[in-house]
Amino acid sequence: MELFRFEHSEYFYALLVIPVITAIFIWMMIWRKNALQRFGDWGIIQRLMPAISSRRIIFKFVLLMMAYVFLIIALANPQIGSKLVEGERKGIDIMIALDVSNSMLAQDIKPNRMERSKQAISKLIDKLGNDRIGIVVFAGNAYVQLPITTDHAAAKMFLSTLDNKIVPTQGTAIGEAIELAAKSFDDESHSRVIIIITDGEDHEDNAVKIAETVSEQGIYVYTIGMGLPEGTPIPEYDKYDRQTGYKKDRQGNTVVTRLNEKMLGDIAAAGKGIYVRANNSQAGLTKVFEEINTMEKTEFESKIFSDYESRFQYFIALSILFLLLDILIFERKNKWLSKIQLFK
Repeated sequence: MELFRFEHSEYFYALLVIPVITAIFIWMMIWRKNALQRFGDWGIIQRLMPAISSRRIIFKFVLLMMAYVFLIIALANPQIGSKLVEGERKGIDIMIALDVSNSMLAQDIKPNRMERSKQAISKLIDKLGNDRIGIVVFAGNAYVQLPITTDHAAAKMFLSTLDNKIVPTQGTAIGEAIELAAKSFDDESHSRVIIIITDGEDHEDNAVKIAETVSEQGIYVYTIGMGLPEGTPIPEYDKYDRQTGYKKDRQGNTVVTRLNEKMLGDIAAAGKGIYVRANNSQAGLTKVFEEINTMEKTEFESKIFSDYESRFQYFIALSILFLLLDILIFERKNKWLSKIQLFK
């Protein structure tokens, strides 16, 4: 259900010029000061030109940038849903269970296993159409990060926040993740799929048996193996996200994380799905989605906004307001405003 949206979000790319313009402005201010200093001491020059105010120039620049930002927002045309209707959609319910344990930071899949997984999930969301999606994260325990929904924009937003710090206990509780994902489906009449994305490390629970149990409920379980069988060290980072080395065991040996393909293949077989191994050229979700698309799509009721009202006028007004303020404030001080010490 999409209450708020931007009709032309591509205009936000125009905001990328702001850092460039700001850098040029700062360079010009430094160049101006250096040019004036050639004539003598900067403090004396300031006393000789009391009408010139650098703070006014900076303030005017900020006003101009604010006017530009609100203009871009207006061009993107923010809209609010004004008419709620109920409609029937056909699709498949998909719960994605993503491993967020520390081993998913390994860099045998570039940039690392977790980031590559998130990129692949994001691309999958773009292809979903009317399919519903939910997200479960797991390490030592499993948690629902996003309940099943048709709001694909919300799914991408939640996806962007995922990292290895979101689950407090380490491990790879795949069985618990499958159970939780299965319980998250809200209608047994729908075509239901669970996609497990993991390296399979530190497997402790009976995931194969659990996958078999949920498959008896009509839920298909697919697995995607993130990593390479030969293994790679697990990077460690400080609180500033700077790599400090690699994880070591109690004997001081570097810990190597390896993809557990056999277990992931067994889980997929028990869940009547397929197993796909990711590599540096593809993450495997495309093949899984092609397989899922052959399933029968079921109807479900969905509340959607059929009409949207534009709200660009307010942002145009704010843009004009900041532009007028920029025009009304002069770079040089004047007698009429000399009593106002705003820029002192």
